[in-house]
Amino acid sequence: MAFNWPVFKVRARTALIFVAVMAAGLLTSHWSFLLLFSVIHFGCWLEYQSLMARTYPSYADISPFHKYGVMVAGWGAMLFATADFWKLGDFSLSAIGLWLALIFAFVLPITELLFTRNLDLRNIVISMVGLVYLSLSLSLLVHLRSGDIWRSEGKENVFDQILLSSAAYTGMLVPVIIIISIWINDTMAYLVGSFIGRTPLSAISPKKTWEGTIGGILLSVAVVTILGAYVVKAAWVHYLSISLIAAVAGTFGDLFESKLKRMANVKDSGSFMPGHGGFLDRFDSLLFAVPFVWLYAVLFM
Repeated sequence: MAFNWPVFKVRARTALIFVAVMAAGLLTSHWSFLLLFSVIHFGCWLEYQSLMARTYPSYADISPFHKYGVMVAGWGAMLFATADFWKLGDFSLSAIGLWLALIFAFVLPITELLFTRNLDLRNIVISMVGLVYLSLSLSLLVHLRSGDIWRSEGKENVFDQILLSSAAYTGMLVPVIIIISIWINDTMAYLVGSFIGRTPLSAISPKKTWEGTIGGILLSVAVVTILGAYVVKAAWVHYLSISLIAAVAGTFGDLFESKLKRMANVKDSGSFMPGHGGFLDRFDSLLFAVPFVWLYAVLFM
C-alpha cells in the first residue's frame, strides 16, 4: 500500500482537533468525561442504526420510540455504571440510570408487540446487539473511569506509587492508557503498512496488511510500556498488558466495523471527521478493547 501524502495531511489536521477535544473530555473532570462519551454513545448509535437500515431494510421502519428508546436505555446503562461517583446533590446518577435502563428495557419489547403491525423479531435482535456492542462497552469504560473496581473492600491499588495511589486517579488513568494504546496502534499500523505493507490482513479490509498490523501492535505496546516504566514509574506490567489487550482487541474491532460497512455497502459509517469517517470509524477499536481491559482490571488489578 503506497503512502498517500495528501490523505495523510487531511487525516493529521483532523486528528489534531480530535486529540484536543478528546484530551479535554478525558482529563478536565469526570463530568467532561461523561459528557464526551455520552455524545459518542449517541453518535455511534445513529450510525449503527443507519448501517443496519441499509443492510436490513425493515430496520429503517422501526418506530421513533424504538429508534431513540434503545439509545436512552443504553445511556441509562452508562449512567448506572457511574457507580455513585457522579452525583447531583443528593441524587446519584447511577440510580437514575438504573431506572432509565429498566423502564426502557421493559417497555420497548412491549410496544413492539402491541403497536407494530408487521413484527420483525430481527429488528429487536439488531437493537439488542447494538446494546451489547455500543452501550455495554461504553458503560464499562465509564465504570473504569469511576474507579469503583479499585474501591472494592480489601483490595489495594496496584499502582503503588504515591502519585497513583487513589482509586479516582487510577480510574482516570486506565481509560487514557486504552485510548493512547489504540491511537498509537492505529497510527503506526497505517504508517508501517503504507511503507512496507505487502500481505493483506483480511478480505474484509483489503487495505490493512499483516506487516502494518503487527508493527502497530508491537510499537503500541513498546511505547506505552516504556512510558509506564520510565516516565510514570508505575506497575509497568499492567501498562504492557492493557496496551497489548487494547491493540489486539482493537484490531478485531476495526475488522468487525469494516464488516458492518461492507454489509451496508458504504465506505465510512459517517462523515463528521474528514479523512477519518464517522463515530464508529473512530471508536470501533475502543468498543472492542474496553470489555477485555475491564475484565483484566477486575481479575488482575
